[in-house]
Amino acid sequence: MGLAQDRGRAGEALAAAFLEMQGCITIARNTRLGGVEVDLVVDDGPTRVLVEVRMRSRGDFGGAAATIDRFKQQRLVRAAQALSQQGFARVRIDVVAIDLESGEVRLVRYRNAVTDSP
Repeated sequence: MGLAQDRGRAGEALAAAFLEMQGCITIARNTRLGGVEVDLVVDDGPTRVLVEVRMRSRGDFGGAAATIDRFKQQRLVRAAQALSQQGFARVRIDVVAIDLESGEVRLVRYRNAVTDSP
């Protein structure tokens, strides 16, 4: 496994632990829904949540959260629609942004970060 893949898996593990500390239950990691790979699927109370994890070691261009472009948003919406078709009444898309700068780690959870509205 390459360095980038190792970092990605470490970021996803960190995000899963962060969400579990907030009361979420991890259901799946790196799963495919509607032909889209989803980093994490968690239960947050009665809501099934798709979680996109973004990690960056530089703050240029807005940091980790700013790396989710329109194409990625559309793919996440497609995954959420596939999950809804499986019978889940409450589905949400969250983003966990991990920024590594100056020896510090900053995690931010954006609830309902992506919707199907333009």
